[in-house]
Amino acid sequence: MTIIRNPFDAGGYSLAEMTQAINILPNLYTRLGELGLFRFEGVSQRSVIIEQIEGVLNLLPSVPLGGPASVGSREGRAMRSFALPWIPHDDVILPADIQGVPAIGAGDEADPLVAVMTRKLTLMRRKHAQTREYMEMNALRGIVKDGAGTTLYNYFTEFGIAQISVDFVLGTAGTNIQGKVREVLRAVEDNLLGESMSGVHALVSREFFDKLISHPKTEEAYKFYAATGAQPLRQDVRRNFPFAGILFEEYAGAVTLSTKASDRLVPANEGIAFPTGTMDTFTTYGGPANLLETANTIGLPLYARQHLDPKGRWIDLMTEASILPVNKRPRLAIRLHSSN
Repeated sequence: MTIIRNPFDAGGYSLAEMTQAINILPNLYTRLGELGLFRFEGVSQRSVIIEQIEGVLNLLPSVPLGGPASVGSREGRAMRSFALPWIPHDDVILPADIQGVPAIGAGDEADPLVAVMTRKLTLMRRKHAQTREYMEMNALRGIVKDGAGTTLYNYFTEFGIAQISVDFVLGTAGTNIQGKVREVLRAVEDNLLGESMSGVHALVSREFFDKLISHPKTEEAYKFYAATGAQPLRQDVRRNFPFAGILFEEYAGAVTLSTKASDRLVPANEGIAFPTGTMDTFTTYGGPANLLETANTIGLPLYARQHLDPKGRWIDLMTEASILPVNKRPRLAIRLHSSN
């Protein structure tokens, strides 16, 4: 990992080294990150223009001033410009952070400043990872929110698209659960609109998951799966349950917003089903940092820099990201819920 060993000798904030350092640090892979659902694509601008044609959202390319414009069909066409949310996060290293504190697990010659800087960069990276997970999880449901829980964009409202919702009615013993699953699968298939997939995954709340596995129509199937697919007395089998073509997974993820309030990524008694293995449906666009030297460059997932106080009293650590997750086929993400 490239970190300036002695920032007091470095001068300035060394954007390239610090950005490389924070991007090399091990990432805190959140669930969507583990699934690899949203691919990252850097753009050179701080906003993107998205065009909707027949239910599919497309990013329009930038062209040189005066160059030929991209052409879209007249029917069912709508365009909107979206600013990429700017997410800065700063920290500081003070003399008290390193005074008399040797690097953990290292010899006397180790530099505690490097250890402190690495620890702080790691924590800052984790906060950005959680923020990205929160934004992507909401974008999967067609909404973009910031770290305060404020809705920035609602793709359904912006483009006049209706979300598909399936009520599993899990509180009724006679509900045909296989029929509900087929309804979800067919809704996904009908809205691929030229896209491909390898399967359908569903992240559901703990309340939905408990009702699903205890329902009379699925209870025996779950018992068989738990008995043959794992060692139930030694392993936690709550994580997932494949049934009739959908892999249901209990997802209890929650974040603490900047307002200090807690927000669940999947609301109680709900879930979200989506296709996996798609090629170009889920994308997180990233713009350049808000700096002169990064203007018109292709954006990176995360930027970091350091700056030494002119009087040597502290070192500012500054990070930022400008990301906008987009579900290009919003009707592919099916809302699951149970009304009883």
